[in-house]
Amino acid sequence: MSTLELVLNMLAEATTTAISKKQLPETFEQNKSVARAGGEAAGEARAAVEKRTGEPVITAKNSVDFSRLISDVIEPPGTDKQSE
Repeated sequence: MSTLELVLNMLAEATTTAISKKQLPETFEQNKSVARAGGEAAGEARAAVEKRTGEPVITAKNSVDFSRLISDVIEPPGTDKQSE
């Protein structure tokens, strides 16, 4: 999962929350509509980023791969803190 994927996911969640607070949905169908609207907003942002960069935002990496990447930046592979 790339940084942009994480940010767009957060945008979808935050947008959904904002819409939900404004519309105060009561039924499952109303909540589903709010969730779709939040996802659509993030989808529009994703399309805009892809148009401007010419590259896809979605990657084959998952959150575990991203976590390893961050860990490797903090502590490079082959470095064993326990042996220090």
